Amino acid sequence: MTNKELILANLMRAMIKYDGGDAPRIQHFVKVHDFARMIAIAEGMTGEDLFVLEAAAILHDVGIHVSEARYGNCNGKHQEELGPNEARKVLSEVDGFTATQIERICWLIAHHHTYQDVTSLDHRILLEADFLVNSFEDHLALEGIITFRDHVFRSESAISMLNDMWGL
Repeated sequence: MTNKELILANLMRAMIKYDGGDAPRIQHFVKVHDFARMIAIAEGMTGEDLFVLEAAAILHDVGIHVSEARYGNCNGKHQEELGPNEARKVLSEVDGFTATQIERICWLIAHHHTYQDVTSLDHRILLEADFLVNSFEDHLALEGIITFRDHVFRSESAISMLNDMWGL
């Protein structure tokens, strides 16, 4: 096991503790992490970029509970607003992240429901991985899945996974 794998395992454990008692949300971020890692590797991402993406995938929905407490819902824009501060709290419990990495992780969390003007591979993959999971968990209609794929997905591996998953 590498040091980065250990850091990510510790982060996942900290996030499970943070979301304690909320098994559906824990299951969600574990699946998003796995899809993000799989897509990233297939797209050739390695090293620090992969490490930061994996951390962001684990933490991407960290703003949900505080959003529900403050606004009474878990609207994506509220998650983007409140998530980075919550992510910093969780990240402070886990050694191994630089200030630069934390800033990028928080930026990704602050944009994980922003589908326009996506210019970076890590942002794109996080959106795609989250949708792969949400399309199943939210019981989305096939026409909505196809529309989202056609307008948002760009990574060949993510498109292939979505098509295979839904028999498209």
